[in-house]
Amino acid sequence: MMPHALLLSTDLFFASRIKSAATEAGYEMSMGKSVEKVTLKDDLRVVIVDLATTGSTVEAISEHIHQQTPTAKLIAFGPHVQTGRLDAAREAGFDLVLTRGQLDRGLSQLFPEL
Repeated sequence: MMPHALLLSTDLFFASRIKSAATEAGYEMSMGKSVEKVTLKDDLRVVIVDLATTGSTVEAISEHIHQQTPTAKLIAFGPHVQTGRLDAAREAGFDLVLTRGQLDRGLSQLFPEL
């Protein structure tokens, strides 16, 4: 069974890049806008949250994921100018918080390192 990754975003262009990196690293990937509206797979290993487009708060996402799949890693990314949202993700217990540029530059290493 392949490990599963979930992307919460509505940015289809960037999502295709993330999905490609996940697939290359051996992950199955699904996508949604809100954590409450997606089915969490048993083999969920990582949840990647686009802070610019998600339909949920970082607190709600963190709480929901930690209750349902406590071992899944939480990664948030967003525009570098949205420091409040980035800080809120850190405070909500996300394992990794990156700017969009940092995620883009490190995408090829992201999944193998998980």
